[in-house]
Amino acid sequence: MALPDGGKIGPADAQLHFMIRDHAVLAHFAAGEVGALGEDYVDGKFDFDGSMRDLMRLAAGILPGSPVDAAQLGWLTSLVRRLVSVWRHSVDRDARQIEFHYDLSDEFYALWLDPRRVYSCAYYREPGMTVAQAQEAKLDHICRKLALKSGERFLDVGGGWGGLMLWAAEHYDVDVTGITLSHNQHAYVNQLIQEKGLGGRVRMELLDYRKLDESNPYDKISSVGMFEHVGRAQLTGYFSKLRRLVRPGGLIMNHGITAGGISNTELGAGMGDFIEKFIFPGGELSHIHYVLQTMAEAGLEDLDVENIRPHYARTLWAWSDALEARLDEARAILSTPQGERSLRAYRMYLAGCAMGFEHGWIALHQIIAQPQPAGRPDELDYPEGQAYPWRRDYIYAPR
Repeated sequence: MALPDGGKIGPADAQLHFMIRDHAVLAHFAAGEVGALGEDYVDGKFDFDGSMRDLMRLAAGILPGSPVDAAQLGWLTSLVRRLVSVWRHSVDRDARQIEFHYDLSDEFYALWLDPRRVYSCAYYREPGMTVAQAQEAKLDHICRKLALKSGERFLDVGGGWGGLMLWAAEHYDVDVTGITLSHNQHAYVNQLIQEKGLGGRVRMELLDYRKLDESNPYDKISSVGMFEHVGRAQLTGYFSKLRRLVRPGGLIMNHGITAGGISNTELGAGMGDFIEKFIFPGGELSHIHYVLQTMAEAGLEDLDVENIRPHYARTLWAWSDALEARLDEARAILSTPQGERSLRAYRMYLAGCAMGFEHGWIALHQIIAQPQPAGRPDELDYPEGQAYPWRRDYIYAPR
């Protein structure tokens, strides 16, 4: 470790070498304040030579305790957080927060995402899959869980760069509507739709979910990596909106990050503050029990719940490794001083989140739900109009 005064400490053959430019960094190391260290790195107060994986092992080792326990809230703090959650998630604020993250640079994201630019947890159906193969497996896993059938109307809330929308249209022959608040994603997906000749049955709209028309309900709905941006105080309203958008007997898939702790909305040790400031302003996490509670309050019945936490750890490491391998190209794309700060933030964010999923501090749940049933006696007999067969083998049956 090279110190600000020119001195050096530690073994010369260490796997990590730090160049410290500010003495405050040493205090953050001693206290295990990994969020503050992440901000120090973004601000250029230190640099390092070595791998991100080694850096994250060090970060986990200096934590004074579990960041989940460190983020537990008292009743007054919880009340304040709820009031802030209501305030921060207006239509206009949500649009600005989405643009802050997703409109950074399409070329930057293309450096480290798979060719379909699927920016959510992959599904490693087989251990040796590449991230691109695992993303395609995830897209198909969702379509199978939703039991998509030819001609059905399918809504993708928060459609990203269109990976799921296009996969569903091309492989399951459904009519797809997607929505996003990102101008870059909206333009990119509509260009892909035209290039693929899918303009008649795939459309991407620049629209907030609260403004979706409820007059013609969809057969199936997916929400992938979206509800983390909604806000805990808005979840019942969000799921109520999805319930009104799906027909009776139709299915909803909610795929999103959940908290490892029962009551915390972010990680402690400054990790949540770092993500809020540099990556996802307005993002809030909920434990799976709270997600299921709000879905029930919204009139939805949970049918299938799958925790795929280790899949996201592997996905994030794949993204981190890809970015680390192309840092010079990333610097050329994000060539301004603010762009350099963004790159440094993303290096910490991708590797830090991979560590968080490995340790179970955060998780990823896929939930299949339907509007609460009306009391029909033939649910196990494959009745017309009921999408869910109450048997899991439909997900894995040959197509």
